[in-house]
Amino acid sequence: MPDLDPEEFRRLGHALVDWVAAHRAGLAELPVRPAVRPGEIRAALPADLPDEPADDLGAALTGLLDAVVVPGSLHWQHPGFYGYFPAQASLLSLLGDLASGGLGAQGMLWSTSPAGTEVEQVLVDGFARALGLGEAFTFAGGGGGSLQDSASSAALVALLAALHRASLDWRETGVDGTERVYVTAETHSSLAKAVRVAGLGARALRTVPFSPGTRAMSADALAVMLAEDRAAGLRPVLVCPTVGTTGTGAIDPVRKVCEVAGGAWVHVDAAWAGVAALCPEFRHVLDGAELADSVCTDAHKWLATAFDASFLWVRDGTALPAALSITPEYLRNAASESGQVVDYRDWQVPLGRRFRALKLWSVVNGAGLEGLRDAIRGHVALARDLAAWVEADPRFALAAPPSLALVCLHVLGPDDEPDDAAGRALLERVNAGGRAFLTHTTVDGRYAIRVAIGALGTGPEHLETLWKELTASSSGI
Repeated sequence: MPDLDPEEFRRLGHALVDWVAAHRAGLAELPVRPAVRPGEIRAALPADLPDEPADDLGAALTGLLDAVVVPGSLHWQHPGFYGYFPAQASLLSLLGDLASGGLGAQGMLWSTSPAGTEVEQVLVDGFARALGLGEAFTFAGGGGGSLQDSASSAALVALLAALHRASLDWRETGVDGTERVYVTAETHSSLAKAVRVAGLGARALRTVPFSPGTRAMSADALAVMLAEDRAAGLRPVLVCPTVGTTGTGAIDPVRKVCEVAGGAWVHVDAAWAGVAALCPEFRHVLDGAELADSVCTDAHKWLATAFDASFLWVRDGTALPAALSITPEYLRNAASESGQVVDYRDWQVPLGRRFRALKLWSVVNGAGLEGLRDAIRGHVALARDLAAWVEADPRFALAAPPSLALVCLHVLGPDDEPDDAAGRALLERVNAGGRAFLTHTTVDGRYAIRVAIGALGTGPEHLETLWKELTASSSGI
């Protein structure tokens, strides 16, 4: 197959880097949400693929980007993006991603990518210490970590390890219908999907009530449910406390959950909020996580690293390989059989894996831990400002206590109660305006607007623009 020679790649690569730099420089001037209809982008593209190469690949690629991709994209890196949770893709991390793609390494085994494996080990150990998880989650301490593609994958492999620990014949016989997994109504849907993928069925998923007056898991209620299920001959396999739920940013009491789990695997889903523990003043969000069996937090949400890169640490470094390792003859090699190396293919569902660690290495060396801490602190400060504005305006009310950089608000009706229709209308008007993008949730059955602050370029001026959009639009409802 024909490929670019290095000099032609250099020329086209420079042109593409110039395009990315110009795109990022002008991003704030673009509408955050595209004004396209379903099928419109497909209709703009030729139905048949080319038989011959383009005369000018650089022009063909940038032409596609300018004419089709940019106008048809929701711009996650826009400073006015407040939807879902952030997906920070710093230019620092793109440098590491470029190097990873250039190397083209396939890191399934230590022997297929010694550098890929050991650079990753150093990074995950360093971040375990920086987040306060302690030595037990490092390779030297008997645990260890990996970079998964997402928190969803992390939850699945944690569940598989939990199933193996709960029944040592699980690898041979599978599940028997007695397994139970414990979550709350705010737990991310990835846990329900993991339960489904693992073949447990919806009946295995148990929803633990909230503590009174909160949206956090009640450890007391969990203890009762665990005891009742065990007495009924059921097997509690995994409990998932969340640190920063997607809906409202609620933080479950991890320490208390670990204390009552009674042998069930405790997986801490801290996908969004966990990285805040880099800051000493926010270290409390991971209180008790050092007692858990596994902990996940995403570098690609709030740690300036382009998707995909999700940390997963386990206390027992043998747990994932014990559950997941399958070794056909063609994968056998001296290094693996020596027992002195980590083969990351045994820490995930896929066999193959990319050299994700390079983009994270580029970020932490380009910004330093202190630079990452400053960015987190800045977003939290902006959320505090927004929450204060909401509380001072009689047209709005906080739907839940602000959580780090997440603020949820209700639009109030004439009776000072949440007006769901008005909230929906306001969100759509703001999004249609193109200067900001918001998403929603429900709190106690009432519609709430979520403002998740975390785009790399978001500053006070962008938050002021959002507030003007909210207050101007709400006046017309």
